[in-house]
This record gives sequence, structure tokens and C-alpha cells, in this order.
Amino acid sequence: MNDLVVRRLLIDLETPFAGRWNGGDAFRSAFFNALSMSFPVGEQYFIDSVRDGFKALPEDRHQRFAAEVQGFVGQEATHRRLHALFNDNLERLGYRNGIAHRARERIKTNAHRDLRMHLAATAATEHFTAIFADWLMHHPEALEGAEPRLRTLWLWHSAEESEHRNTAFDVHQAAGGTHPWRIRTFRYVTVVFLTDVLRQTLSNLWHDGSLFKLGTWRSGASLLFARDGLIRGNVGLWRDYLSPDFHPSQQDARLSQEWLHANVHQFAVVGAGR
Repeated sequence: MNDLVVRRLLIDLETPFAGRWNGGDAFRSAFFNALSMSFPVGEQYFIDSVRDGFKALPEDRHQRFAAEVQGFVGQEATHRRLHALFNDNLERLGYRNGIAHRARERIKTNAHRDLRMHLAATAATEHFTAIFADWLMHHPEALEGAEPRLRTLWLWHSAEESEHRNTAFDVHQAAGGTHPWRIRTFRYVTVVFLTDVLRQTLSNLWHDGSLFKLGTWRSGASLLFARDGLIRGNVGLWRDYLSPDFHPSQQDARLSQEWLHANVHQFAVVGAGR
């Protein structure tokens, strides 16, 4: 069981910012913007899946998970709200959010499925966010030159994703989710998530006018496919999830914990899951 603290981030997201807020780099900005555009719908889905999974557990398991689920919901709800504000700015700049529309349609289409499938999909996506969080903490150059308040937003979000990386997985296990079910869903989520983020990144670059510039793709290749890039450098962590013995707690969250401890002035604690 994890102590999950709900925090209110002390930054201003009402003041407009440029589309290329990430150091003026077209690809890095478009890629991070694509991720943000997916978050509000995705995080509401995670909240619903974990909350519904928790409610379906036998009464004798409620005490074990009640506080942690409450903290998980509080953290994800805060992420949803702040990234909605972030995305509002992108909308005012003329960016079209196609990734959110596609996610809503998939959620609607699959709403009838067993809640354990929804928990498995949430656990799979939380694995991706935990990988991203750890990678970002180890690679601050991915936010080099970023507007300070937005750099804080991404590091705080990443740190909290590492903090609650176990919750959906554990509720899925407690609800009777099986390893084959978890892996099938993980493979599906891998394809859908990467395809969706790529499509949205391309859309953002098209709107930005930088889709066909060589420098854009040099930056993208470095960010994603360098030896320690986000995708190439994390194949091993992706594969770890396939093991029957895998648990998210095996992933290193040390840098995320250190960031939260070192940046207490950036947020106010509004609640705790335990």
C-alpha cells in the first residue's frame, strides 16, 4: 500500500504560452503537446476504471485499498484539471485535439467490457507513464529551455505518476485479473497509444508549419531513438511488463521522490490517501 499525497500545484496556467514552449524546439513541443492532449480523457478513464474496480472488490479487501484509491483518484483528477487548462491554451492557438476524440470513441465502444479489461488497460497505460516519468527525470535536456512553469508542470506530473504506479496494477490483480489478460491488453494498448501519439504529434507539427523541416526530425530522432532515447532506451522496461513476476514497484522511482522532496515550495498538500 502506498501513501499517495494529493497536491495543488502552485503555477499559473491561465497566462497564454507559445505553441513551441519547449525551448523553441518544434518536435519536443509538438510531442509533449500531443501527450497533454490525451491526458484529460485518459485520466478520467483511469479514475473510473480504478474506482469501479475497487467498488467491485469483496468487502474484506476494501480496507486495504480504500485510502490508496482515494489518493490515486485525487492525483489523477488534479492532473486532468491542469492539463485541461494547458490544452485550452493549445486550442486557442488553433491546434486540433484528435487524440481525445479517438480516445472517447474507444471508451464508448468498449464500455460494455469486463471491468478487469478496463483495469488492465489502465495498468498498461500507467506502466507507460511510469517509464516516461523515470526517463524524463534522468533526461532533463528533454525540457531544456522550456518555460519554467511548464517545466514544473511536467516534472510534477511525472513524479506523481511514479508515485502511484502500483495502484491500477494491484487493483487489477485483486479483482481477479490474469496474466494472459494483462499481457493481451498491454500489447493492444502499446499499439494504440504509440499510434495515437504519433498521429497527434504529426497534426501538431502540420499546424505549426514545421512538419517537413529537417531540423524537426533530427530533434525527433534524438528524443525518441537515440541510444538512451525515450523509445529505444526503454525497450527493456517495456519488456519487463511481460514477465509473470512483474510488479510496478520493481521500477526505480528514486528521482521522482527526490524531485518531490526538493520542490515542496511548488505545491500545497490538500489531502492524502492514508
